Amino acid sequence: MDSVQKRFIKYVSLNIFGMIGLSCYILADTFFVAKGIGADGLAALNIALPIYNVVNGIGLMLGMGGATRFAILKGEGQTEHAGGIFTQTLYAVFLCSIVFLLVDGFFSSQIATWMGANGEIYDMTLIYLQVVLAFSPAFLLNNVLNCFVRNDGNPNLAMAAMLFGSLGNIVLDYLFIFPLQMGMLGAVLATGMAPLMGILLLSTHFIRHKSTFKIKKQRPVIMDMLRNARLGIASLITELSSGTVILIFNILILGISGNMGVAAYGVIANIALVVLAIFTGVAHGIQPIISDHFGRGESQAVNRVYRYALCLCIALAVGIYVFSFWQADAMVALFNSDGDPQLQQIANEGIKIYFVGFLFAGINLITAMYFSAIGTAKPSFLIAILRGFVVMIPAAVLLSSFAQMVGIWLAFPITEAIVCVVGQLIRRASLKEQAAHWSVV
Repeated sequence: MDSVQKRFIKYVSLNIFGMIGLSCYILADTFFVAKGIGADGLAALNIALPIYNVVNGIGLMLGMGGATRFAILKGEGQTEHAGGIFTQTLYAVFLCSIVFLLVDGFFSSQIATWMGANGEIYDMTLIYLQVVLAFSPAFLLNNVLNCFVRNDGNPNLAMAAMLFGSLGNIVLDYLFIFPLQMGMLGAVLATGMAPLMGILLLSTHFIRHKSTFKIKKQRPVIMDMLRNARLGIASLITELSSGTVILIFNILILGISGNMGVAAYGVIANIALVVLAIFTGVAHGIQPIISDHFGRGESQAVNRVYRYALCLCIALAVGIYVFSFWQADAMVALFNSDGDPQLQQIANEGIKIYFVGFLFAGINLITAMYFSAIGTAKPSFLIAILRGFVVMIPAAVLLSSFAQMVGIWLAFPITEAIVCVVGQLIRRASLKEQAAHWSVV
């Protein structure tokens, strides 16, 4: 086994575990809310979930973008310049935090109404929105530190921080919802406190003097912030699209099956978050490896890592679909604490159709990250925007008008399949441009 394969196995495996842990922030909320609050709590959680996607997406954009540029510059030997990237990224975190806190203070109630919260679940939705926004600085900083620490040669610590935060969230979820009877406030407080635990663990990277990036005395430069963030735009679009799709699906489902349909979709959406986290873990794992080899001009290693990732994602997707098809009923029952037959039937049917999309979604995530990792933001952005907005939303509206809930479930796999074809065509066309790049460097 050569060094490329060893690095691939190490980084990808650690990031898969870490991302699964991170995704369990919301899955734990879903499980404990279902057990402690019931179907109304599930509906409120699913309506409010897009705000978490927005906050997390901004954090990933800043973290992945800054850390990718940091890794490429390090690979090119520009160590001094690479070190300054972290400071500009922290400035961006500060500015975005101010915006989120202002939105929390002045617009949270209007946002809850706009997102579709009705009289029965309005208060729970509003509480979730307000607390997530209040903890937004922690979410942003945790994502940024995690990406930089991973790209600084410490994927073990990055994974440990994500798992530590997730475990803390699970413990606090149980404590706040059951013994302390805090309801939705307890669930979201547990979610908000989890990134603080991650930050605490990640700070040991600096305490032990293992970091090659440090805070420097620099003035904030908006153009540098934007240049760094653009390489993480695909991560932002992926998260924003998740939130937007949930919002659009909620509105469509409310008109078809009411709050029970939204609750059923909440079960599927939150299980899907964990599955997508596995593919995202693969994508995040290959990013520092590809960026490093690209900076060194090692084209064959770059393409090998991409092929390894594709094969792994396809194998994982097939295994996940087979398991979910045969165990759909049991998976839904975990979140159906009231044993409601309507929720069970809707979600059971949905899993068997919706999860077909994972056969293509993993490939799309890998391809988008590949382009970001080599410093080519436009193709990455195009793939993300197609799968998140341009194809998905029209497909959901059109298919639901003809096939009701079946149309809702079909929108995801059809969208991912279309974008998969487009993404592979884009990559094939880009290979000639890359060949020209390698000949120059």
